[in-house]
Amino acid sequence: MGILNGLFRSRDKPENRTSGSAYSFFIGTSTSGKRVNEKTSMQMTAVYCCVRILSEAIASLPLHLYCYGENDSKIRAINHPLYFLLHNEPNSEMTSFNFRETLMTHLLLWGNAYAQIIRNGKGEIVAIYPLMPDRMTVNRDDKGEIYYEYRVSNDDAKTFKDSTVRLPLSEVLHVPGLGFDGLVGYSPIAMAKNAIGMAIACEEYGAKFFANSAAPSGVLEHPGTLKDPSKVRESWMQTFGGSHNSSRIAVLEEGMKYAPISISPNEAQFLETRKFQIDEIARIFRIPPHMVGDLEKSSFSNIEQQSLEFVKYTLDPWVTRWEQSMERALLNIDEKKDYFIKFNVDGLLRGDYQSRMNGYATARQNGWMSANDIRTLENLDLIPKEDGGDLYLINGNMMKLQDAGAAYETTGGDEKDE
Repeated sequence: MGILNGLFRSRDKPENRTSGSAYSFFIGTSTSGKRVNEKTSMQMTAVYCCVRILSEAIASLPLHLYCYGENDSKIRAINHPLYFLLHNEPNSEMTSFNFRETLMTHLLLWGNAYAQIIRNGKGEIVAIYPLMPDRMTVNRDDKGEIYYEYRVSNDDAKTFKDSTVRLPLSEVLHVPGLGFDGLVGYSPIAMAKNAIGMAIACEEYGAKFFANSAAPSGVLEHPGTLKDPSKVRESWMQTFGGSHNSSRIAVLEEGMKYAPISISPNEAQFLETRKFQIDEIARIFRIPPHMVGDLEKSSFSNIEQQSLEFVKYTLDPWVTRWEQSMERALLNIDEKKDYFIKFNVDGLLRGDYQSRMNGYATARQNGWMSANDIRTLENLDLIPKEDGGDLYLINGNMMKLQDAGAAYETTGGDEKDE
């Protein structure tokens, strides 16, 4: 057993890690020459839009703590202390929306989301505070137990000194993204740094193009020899450089000529490149193009289907990742038998009004939804139980297959057809 433990520690122990994940091997200068990190990537409108869409989607979903009831039913455990922390306020400084939005932003940019779990003397959770992922490292001790090291800074609070705090596994809520070892996730920004770097380069090119009076670069040709060419260049830029000088007419003296040497943005397919990079960034986060403003391939007939696919293929994996990470960290062994944490995504999966009404009518007529079940989904007041709000009804003309034609059977047995 000791040999197996030794193999487990040596194989799975993360090494040479910084900032809480292995993206330190990849992040930095991209092939386009632009440095890509979490801050520079968020200055790209496409990245900012994708991160905001997913963060706000996770933060706005109803989050509840449930307990199992009779007949495998689920009941909201509103009396459990953890219910208030998840649904309302995880700590005295943040709402549940702000808390989940912050952690989801960390998860999308750094590949990991961390939060410190504060417990009282009884071991009950009383608060959950987010931690910055770029200050966290994950490791194993000599016994193979996972622990976290967090770098505390004076910027957090004036009473803090720059130091490193060691936190056990039971005091950290860790939501890892896609990774290689199951302990920490890789940053999507680091893994796609070349695509984002190219988008940054294209944006800077467009900005410099218009800053230089929206005209291509060129060469000033002089028939003779200039004693101070730098002075001529500076004079030209001061007079004709910048977009505010784009309409001024140049007057060339002493036989000077201006010869442009750069190709136009159209020839370089500048706009097409920028558009492709936006689609590339949307592909990284698996966001439908219409949600980042690209409506070229969207129409009234398919945009609803694309929105449903966003919930199914993009949001659902993140929701599952959150639910299982919270259950692992916030519920003890005994509680895991009776309680579970669940996001409610039903509201995002609802179709248009007519489709919902047709579906409700089918469910009502076939007896697997009551009037109050339907009104609950539509956020309407419930019908009192004594008025039949909880009744389950079926059509009266439905019968068993083997009973079909029973009404036409003869009762005497010896009667003949006439």
